[in-house]
Amino acid sequence: MEAVHVAVIGGSGLYGMPELTNISEHRIDTPFGAPSDAIIIGTLHHQRVAFLPRHARGHLLTPTEVPYRANIYALKTLGVTHLLSISACGSLREDYAPGQIVIPDQIYDNTRLDRGRSFFEHGLVAHVGMADPFCQETSALLADVTAEAGGVVHRGGSLVVIEGPRFSTKSESNVYRQLGLSIIGMTAAPEAFLAREAEMCYATMAHITDYDVWHTGETVNADLVFARFAANLKLAQKVIALAVERIAALPRACECDQALAAAFTTHRDHIAPDVVNRLRPLISKYFPE
Repeated sequence: MEAVHVAVIGGSGLYGMPELTNISEHRIDTPFGAPSDAIIIGTLHHQRVAFLPRHARGHLLTPTEVPYRANIYALKTLGVTHLLSISACGSLREDYAPGQIVIPDQIYDNTRLDRGRSFFEHGLVAHVGMADPFCQETSALLADVTAEAGGVVHRGGSLVVIEGPRFSTKSESNVYRQLGLSIIGMTAAPEAFLAREAEMCYATMAHITDYDVWHTGETVNADLVFARFAANLKLAQKVIALAVERIAALPRACECDQALAAAFTTHRDHIAPDVVNRLRPLISKYFPE
């Protein structure tokens, strides 16, 4: 399999840009099942880039049904070091308006069901630091190129992740506002946490589609959300193209690629070989053959 260092996960229309050439599709099996869909790989600015439709083409998967571990694992087997997440979100602040972009720097995980929160279980325990769940360098780059592409961008903000697929009640939305949270979505957790366990640089370009339900100006529904997200598709594609070009030219100076260096707590002589083999794409540098 060819090596790919940058991947984009989001809606299925993101890879439909005319600049993307030499396109191929790959279906990758993982110990955690199949990813959401085939991974589309194409050439953009002389770089091979992977695209993965988070909810599958045709939007078949709810936020809870997304196979998060399989998605991250499959991208890791390709050699991905930088993962750009493109998603829709609701705003919990008056000054974060629909049509604008937020590059969040924090996550409040309010999901309730087990979405597969960690790769490390069943015989290999790792406690990974998550104080800053997004790569700060990649987030700054993503904010810079969003502004350059003509988007109105907000740098920073806390993203609360809810279970979905339903939208919030007004009481829930107002509680999130009282907590000082900025935007609301359904997929960043556990996606960001798994990307850190895979030692990837992960950043999110959150497209504000609505004011959630705390705002009395309009009624939030799926048609509204997807129509506004589609209106920003060209901006997202332009940002992706610029980001891919900049990432390729920058040295990796963050600590994301060392996230597991001090994380393992299971004694080496108690770890079964089959556990190591199952996770080898993630841990090979710490457990050499």
